[in-house]
Amino acid sequence: MSAASPEEAMAELKLNGTNGIPKQQGSTGPEPTSGDLINNDSDDDEADDGDEGNGNGTAEGAAKKKKKRKPRKKKKAGVSAKGQTAPPRVKVSDLFPQDTYPIGEEVAYKDENSYRTTSEEKRHLDQINSDFLADYRQAAEVHRQVRKYAQSVIKPGMSLTEICETIEDGTRHLTGHMGLEEGDNLIAGVAFPTGVNLNHCAAHYSPNAGNKMVLGEKDVMKVDFGVHVNGRIVDSAFTVAFDPQYDNLLAAVKDATNTGIRLAGIDARLSEIGEGIQEAMESYEVNINGQTYPVKAIRNLNGHTITQYSIHGGSSGKSVPIVKGSGTSDRMEEGETYAIETFGSTGKGIVRDDMECSHYAKIEDAPKVALRVASAKSLLRTIDKNFGTLPFCRRYLDRLGHEKYLLGLNNLVQAGIVQDYPPLCDIKGSYTAQFEHTILLRPTVKEVISRGDDY
Repeated sequence: MSAASPEEAMAELKLNGTNGIPKQQGSTGPEPTSGDLINNDSDDDEADDGDEGNGNGTAEGAAKKKKKRKPRKKKKAGVSAKGQTAPPRVKVSDLFPQDTYPIGEEVAYKDENSYRTTSEEKRHLDQINSDFLADYRQAAEVHRQVRKYAQSVIKPGMSLTEICETIEDGTRHLTGHMGLEEGDNLIAGVAFPTGVNLNHCAAHYSPNAGNKMVLGEKDVMKVDFGVHVNGRIVDSAFTVAFDPQYDNLLAAVKDATNTGIRLAGIDARLSEIGEGIQEAMESYEVNINGQTYPVKAIRNLNGHTITQYSIHGGSSGKSVPIVKGSGTSDRMEEGETYAIETFGSTGKGIVRDDMECSHYAKIEDAPKVALRVASAKSLLRTIDKNFGTLPFCRRYLDRLGHEKYLLGLNNLVQAGIVQDYPPLCDIKGSYTAQFEHTILLRPTVKEVISRGDDY
């Protein structure tokens, strides 16, 4: 879920030569981990000889063609989804006994922090955080399995509501919490409403009841969803496009996100990360319908910290800018969790509130206000019992059986108890893309907890 800079509205993988685009200078690709496919194919496999004979033209050479070795299957190290169904319905905890969930991509710290990898003190700190890591890794595995299925079934002609329900139903089943009993969603499940943001809309769009919008062949859709276990939120997003003319746009944003992940770390200065992200992203351009556009970083959208049950790190949360000269001199610190997300656009590179609102969240430390609207009082009790400070949308209230709640919801917003998060859009006719991962700044290593074999 996106975050905007404090001054503006609210709202980040390295692409290595995909679609003919070279690596960007100064950046490196992600290292393979338990969440990535490890290619065990041998590099010295013999190729099929296409000549009729050997180099001398003898009959023997013609008869003896070299046999092509059968390639070995790619395997996930430490990851097994055996027993999972399609659509995914088997709890991840049943697939990984004793909470032995896959570890994300671990990246060693460098320079003055390189000592952390072998420090006994830092290893001890990691060990005492075992429950914290198990919750995060379970949520991350749920996210990987759900998004893998979603990527396999999302296609033109699907309604946005169907796409959201596919993702959210998968999340609920794989965490084992359907979110219909009181407090169930606070244990585990959906961390915030699924964003299905089309074209010029960059973030915070989720269909309300009765929405008839359908994904088209020429659309660019950002899919942003979160999973939590005991309030440990994994926030990750990807972009779907079916027309290859958008490839460079997606490549730019993947590269920028990977750059942000590479630059992130303990003591890293947030403003320098933003500068690196912008440099990577804006080295690309994209040709759409015969016209060439520079890819611009959307300067009033940011990455953000994540704390327990708070997607944007609460009132003391930090933002990770995606442009130069933005943000403060703040540095990342040991133990923090970040959503590194970047947004690119063919438009102005600025978003504003637009369209019908669907996203809401109770404000942490919200004031105690005397509510005179009866429906607002009832709705606040529902929010407290079912969502706490986790974001929710109007579809979730419908699912819980609430009716005629808009007056009460608006009253809670006006009273400063609930924050509304309208869709964030660039100019009409433009196209935007987003990629995002969650990283943990552990005492010993940086762990890209949501990394998978897809990106």
